[in-house]
Amino acid sequence: MNDTRYSVIRLKPKTNARAIRHGAPWVYDNELVTDRRTKAIAPGSVAVLEDADRQPLGLVGVNPKSRIMARMLDRDVDAVIGQDWLREKIAAALTHRDRLFPDPFYRLIHAEADGLPGVIIDRFGDTAVIQPNAAWADVLLGEMVDALVAASGVTTVIKNASGRARALEGLDEGVEILRGQVEGLIPVPMNGAVYMADLLGGQKTGLFYDQRPNHAFGATLAKGARVLDVFSHVGGFSLAALSGGAERALAVDGSAPALALAAQGAEAMGVGERFETRQGDAFDVLAAMGEEGATFDVVICDPPAFAPNKGALEAGLRAYERVAKLAAPLVAEGGYLGLCSCSHAADLDKFRRASTRGIGRAGRASHLIHTGFAGPDHPQHPALAESGYLKALFYRLIP
Repeated sequence: MNDTRYSVIRLKPKTNARAIRHGAPWVYDNELVTDRRTKAIAPGSVAVLEDADRQPLGLVGVNPKSRIMARMLDRDVDAVIGQDWLREKIAAALTHRDRLFPDPFYRLIHAEADGLPGVIIDRFGDTAVIQPNAAWADVLLGEMVDALVAASGVTTVIKNASGRARALEGLDEGVEILRGQVEGLIPVPMNGAVYMADLLGGQKTGLFYDQRPNHAFGATLAKGARVLDVFSHVGGFSLAALSGGAERALAVDGSAPALALAAQGAEAMGVGERFETRQGDAFDVLAAMGEEGATFDVVICDPPAFAPNKGALEAGLRAYERVAKLAAPLVAEGGYLGLCSCSHAADLDKFRRASTRGIGRAGRASHLIHTGFAGPDHPQHPALAESGYLKALFYRLIP
């Protein structure tokens, strides 16, 4: 047993220890014996998790303030959770990404699937952005930054402490430069396009790498096409389409700063004259375009998570159906409609049924031609459905 003398937490007798032994990475507060001693453990502490018979299951990061009270760190109770351990995890993840991508622009750490639960690290060349969305990672952030620099060679590290995940952990918010310096926007090459990432003021880490393969597929449909990219953020699908030979592309988003970044990306690519933006609520813009009789050869909608949890599922599915119903009339005969969801609560089957129903309610017939997911730098944890959150459906609308 590790002589670091970690605290011990224990499963209740009726908790399914087999699931944890078989890889489940989370333990909820109602599955643990939560006596006064357990509740007094400082958030972010490392502890030994035992089953009801006092047999060790592994080392966990503990947060009594969170519903997910324990996150599995290592099955070996003799492991030492520190800088060396962190460097090994990051180096293993880096080996995978180096095999996948010629340039250092990717998600380097995808939380539980890369062995660092609750931790997101996106890499932008020599700069990395960390989201420590679990208390244990917040406590060990200094060691994590040192390990990241040692393993990857990045010179600038930014902490992005924002979003729903940190709130659920009872953690504070804010953006902070932890190492190095940031000078303006970072151009990110991806799928032949150039995206401008604002690492200090943009959404999440500054750019969404997860849609990379779906951007690429959308680009294959775009040669010579008129493309509409709704909920475009910094031009994800529209700039990829232009790099694929689209005749024109129109990006729609509610954020003026995001559209400005998209326009800068188009200029950096030398396709600014073929790119337009329209700011406004996406639902309102879709409805207005329908009234205007506008049509496009390719329409792609990539909204935010309408169903971030089970409680929001039904309302979220209605929203996805509405997007499909409003977007389908804008697709020319024989054109293509792409619909995306990043809601883990809406599984693929539910999302597909809502989208297909919306297309049908618009009076359009369709073929489903392609189903896409997040790229391989966003691996799925096989025992954690939440890690497979992204779905992209591409339909051909037929007479």
